[in-house]
Amino acid sequence: MTDIDQWDNLVDVLVAGSGAAGLSAAVAAADSGLDVLVVESTPLWGGTTAVSGGGLWMPANPLMLRDGVRDSAEEALRYMDDVIADAGPASSPERRTAFVRTVPEVTAFLGRKGVRWRRSPDYPDYYPDRPGGKVGRSIEAASFDTRLLGEWYAVSRAKESGIPLPLMTDDVWLLSRAWSTPSGFVRGARFVLRSLGAYAGGRRPVGIGGALASSLMHIVRGRQTPVWLSAPIVDLVVEDGAVVGAVVERDGRRRRIRARRGVVLAGGGFANNTEWRRKYHGVPGYSSAPEGDLGTAIEVGVRAGGTLALMDDAWWGASLVGPDGKSSFLVSERSFPFSLIVDANGERFTNESASYIDVGHAMLEHGVPGPMWLISDVRHARRYLNTALLGHRKEWVRAGLLVEAPSLHALATEIGLDPERLDATVGRFNGFARSGVDEDFGRGRTVYDNYYGDPRVRPNPNLGPLEKGPFRAVRVHPGDLGTKGGLLTDEHARVLREDGSEIPGLYAAGNTTASVMGRTYPGPGSTIAPAVVFGYRAARHAASR
Repeated sequence: MTDIDQWDNLVDVLVAGSGAAGLSAAVAAADSGLDVLVVESTPLWGGTTAVSGGGLWMPANPLMLRDGVRDSAEEALRYMDDVIADAGPASSPERRTAFVRTVPEVTAFLGRKGVRWRRSPDYPDYYPDRPGGKVGRSIEAASFDTRLLGEWYAVSRAKESGIPLPLMTDDVWLLSRAWSTPSGFVRGARFVLRSLGAYAGGRRPVGIGGALASSLMHIVRGRQTPVWLSAPIVDLVVEDGAVVGAVVERDGRRRRIRARRGVVLAGGGFANNTEWRRKYHGVPGYSSAPEGDLGTAIEVGVRAGGTLALMDDAWWGASLVGPDGKSSFLVSERSFPFSLIVDANGERFTNESASYIDVGHAMLEHGVPGPMWLISDVRHARRYLNTALLGHRKEWVRAGLLVEAPSLHALATEIGLDPERLDATVGRFNGFARSGVDEDFGRGRTVYDNYYGDPRVRPNPNLGPLEKGPFRAVRVHPGDLGTKGGLLTDEHARVLREDGSEIPGLYAAGNTTASVMGRTYPGPGSTIAPAVVFGYRAARHAASR
């Protein structure tokens, strides 16, 4: 029997997943002259990337150097070593070095292919006071005119769930206070004019994560690389210990795909696999990741001999869960002044303005059973944008997820807290707000905390006393942007066995893998950046086989 007789399709590289990791791998493999096929398990392409903030934490990238911002691989590695510390083999020195050293190369490569990169010059690292910390390491794709994708945009996740506006990362933090600060108002006006100008010119723009996913797909389609939707990978074909292909289900039929150079697993994590979430995390999961994030790519990798790491962790953060059951990640809302988060005892337990993963870890590790609440006074509601509640206030109130009352005492009674305990907590917090120093948790101490603060509030832009009613409580949950654990890979993105040896022909990147960022979140875009870098490195290594 010939090789052709055994297979339904023959390619050089099979990529499973259509987010940043998968599409970056597809672009790099095609650039190496390889025959590539991309398969996506859901009817929509783009993955979590398409509905994300779209930033990439890329230290010492060419855009920084162009703008005269000093940075180096050595500083980035010093920062990662300090922040991540020892997180096991997923964040080995070799993988950290490979990530940092590849940043300039992959940024320039994708720029040449057509991604129009922009810096987020004001966005700090999440621990900017640690050795090697910087401001402005994050980059993103400029807004993308979706007309360039033709009919393919209609089946994109950005089309279904994204924002059809030319939104950029640095717009977000200013737009959230567009009607309360001069800088926010100016950015809001510019954003409106930019959006109107785009539509008046006949463009159909998409920004943030949708722009990145669309930019990468445009390159993939330009190379005429086939992309199959509703085509999940269900198994890998292993011969003599090496992966030589995969089984993909399409149109109700299982197809055997021969992959001469390798298979790249980039199908996301397991954020919406309730069974796995309970097993590894002890919670059902309140994730902002798409419904297709079920761990399928991880599962087939394990069956082929791959080992796992960091399965008990995720890209955690405080989230709101609406009456429809959908989660909304809290970023600026918990950081703005005139608000605090309390547990079921009515007490604070963390710096509300810290990195979202630190807030998420604090929520999970706090140990006090019962609901947690974001408590605020009327100025928080009037001055700052809460996108989850926008236009849905009545539904949230009816569901008991949003409670409003004329006094803190009445609010506490409504949500089942001890009024005296809540009053004491707020009183202590208000004292910190007046002095400008949070003596309990250090809120507002770093430039990252201040990024989502209000500069008009003195002496600390993150601290404002809760004094003016009506007061509001919104229930918060330990949510996430996706899971952090998965297949263990090396610096070339090769999937490893338990004994540390690599599985020939099998690669993985993105949330399918255990993160090089370990158990923390060094800066804005620490999920997508390694997805792009290791997707690229996987393709380059496969091309060399």
